[in-house]
Amino acid sequence: MSYLKYKFCVCGAAESGHCVAEALNLSKEVGRQIVAHNGVLLTGATTGIPYWAAIGAKEAGGISIGFSPAVSEISHVKTYRLPIDYFDLIVYTGFEYAGRNLILTRAADAVVVVCGRMGTLNEFTIAFEDQKPIGVLVGSGGTADMIEDIIAKCHRGSGKMVYDKDPKALIEKLIPVIDKDKIGKTIK
Repeated sequence: MSYLKYKFCVCGAAESGHCVAEALNLSKEVGRQIVAHNGVLLTGATTGIPYWAAIGAKEAGGISIGFSPAVSEISHVKTYRLPIDYFDLIVYTGFEYAGRNLILTRAADAVVVVCGRMGTLNEFTIAFEDQKPIGVLVGSGGTADMIEDIIAKCHRGSGKMVYDKDPKALIEKLIPVIDKDKIGKTIK
């Protein structure tokens, strides 16, 4: 029996102006649902969608871990202008955004896409190529609402994808997909 928690990476737009009006609240609810389902939240330690997921996770009494593109806390705050609140731990990768995205998605058991822009698309493609379980919050705007079409047009198979417009249902659909890749059962 394993005591490990599920590790959910939430990817989404750091600048959410093009997302649907309720995207930040949806992201906050995703963070809450991750905690409610024995999960730990992983994000890119940034603003916007990932930040609101961290707020939701912390408000629910959960653990929030950020993976920063910066080399240090000073660089994270002063150079990248990224937040440090709502995180229990920030890993300073020093690998800029592309390198951070690789480490972030590989550290997760599953990736959840909420809204998104180009960076989110990068995180999605890494997770897809790595055959990670991926949940897409349908109707949240941006990249999230393009993924199903991208998968169909790229002719690379359907991947380990789940889709839902409800944060709770999305997380609940992801757990059995995650469990297929685990050696030991996670205690729920």
